[in-house]
Amino acid sequence: MVDNKSKDESNTAGSSATHVFDTVRENFVRAVDQMASVQPQYSQAISNLQLDYIQAAKNMIQNTISAQKQLVGNLNIPVSTPYTEQFTRQSNEITNNTLRAVGINNQLAINSVDAARENLKIYNRTVNAVTEFSTNIAKACAAFSTAAAQQQQQQ
Repeated sequence: MVDNKSKDESNTAGSSATHVFDTVRENFVRAVDQMASVQPQYSQAISNLQLDYIQAAKNMIQNTISAQKQLVGNLNIPVSTPYTEQFTRQSNEITNNTLRAVGINNQLAINSVDAARENLKIYNRTVNAVTEFSTNIAKACAAFSTAAAQQQQQQ
């Protein structure tokens, strides 16, 4: 097959394609950079919301317990000592077990996030390797095509 395009037309087409790819790449990078630029604001907003939620929960607990203490104190309701000791012991045990379970769950979540980050790093290395491989194939094909065209012209 004989290529009827002149050398200038081929370079212009290749230059146009390169320009298109460069433009697309720049636009994607700009879009990702824009998303990344607001990420710290999202993180701070979420962190502030979590701190406000924690403070609201503590406030609710303190007010609820204070109101119940006052109610029991005003009504002079007698509570037996063995009952209070058993309740205190069981409450402490339940709280300790819950806190251990939450700690294990938190560590599991952190480990999962760390594993996801590591997988993303592996993915990025794989993309780089595949890109390098594809580039090498394209260069080899271009060299083969050029060599074949030169050989055809010599005949």
